[in-house]
Amino acid sequence: MPLLVLRFDLRNPSFSGVSTADRFAAALDMAEWADEHAVALVLSEHHGSDDGYLPSALTMAAAVAARTSKVMIIVSAIVAPFHDPIRLAEEARVVDAISRGRLTVVLANGYVPSEFEMFGIPIGERVRRTTEAVETLRAARTGEPFEYRGRTVRITPGPDGGPRPPGPTVLMGGSGPAAARRAARIADGFQPSNAAAWEVYRAERLAMGEADPGDYLAEPTGFLHVAADPDAAWERIAPHALHESNAYGRWAVEGGMEDATGYAEITDADELRATGRYRVVTPAELVAEVDEAPFAPLILSPMMGGLPVDLAWESLRLIEHDVIPRCAS
Repeated sequence: MPLLVLRFDLRNPSFSGVSTADRFAAALDMAEWADEHAVALVLSEHHGSDDGYLPSALTMAAAVAARTSKVMIIVSAIVAPFHDPIRLAEEARVVDAISRGRLTVVLANGYVPSEFEMFGIPIGERVRRTTEAVETLRAARTGEPFEYRGRTVRITPGPDGGPRPPGPTVLMGGSGPAAARRAARIADGFQPSNAAAWEVYRAERLAMGEADPGDYLAEPTGFLHVAADPDAAWERIAPHALHESNAYGRWAVEGGMEDATGYAEITDADELRATGRYRVVTPAELVAEVDEAPFAPLILSPMMGGLPVDLAWESLRLIEHDVIPRCAS
């Protein structure tokens, strides 16, 4: 069986021709599909985006939790400086309870200056605010009172005595050595953007006398779509791929993160396809990939860049009927 992960950011540019309500409804239908065929579902958030990029990932996570029963739900990432830590902890505890312990949140500093301006948050405070949020979410899981900014608080709901430990699991994102060491000290885990940061994290955990977290596993990136005729499918996909790549490229330039994200503004669809970041393959080609690396996760973004809902479903159905059975045999 392929290790499938579905990701949604709910971009819905004006040229997509799909209403926001219909886009969200389609994502929840696909979440039900993921509950049967995938191991995890990832939600991402950004703020103030003109294409409707999901701004409230925990709200969507609650809806996903209510429509599913098995698939792990990962919010990657919550831009922590924009959230009140106590309110964030309450919302995360509720979503974790709805999901019966299936929630993981990744807290990140954020990097887009215009988003910080939107919330009136000085970008120089992002590390402090993220650190406080991580510590608050972890302290809140016990249901017991704890100290917060000089006062005693208690987050409900507390643990219910179920089979899983109280959650959610709280990871930190990051790319530098300082973030890696901080994650080793205060978080449940680390989701870095590069192998060098992971090795700093690993060394710090070992120095603390903790278990070895193992080798770095790069998070798969890019877009994967399955089609009977990849060239024909690419004609429909290309405008959406260009939209997504260029939107991320503009954010990367704004935040001085071009090298870290790998995105750049590209105007030619063929040039973008040649980068390999947006792949369209046949069912047989994907089966061969899975046979070659059966434990490598496959990240699917079915509605990437506001793809038409019908086109997204065509890919998922081909995976369901022409890939999964052949990999299982």
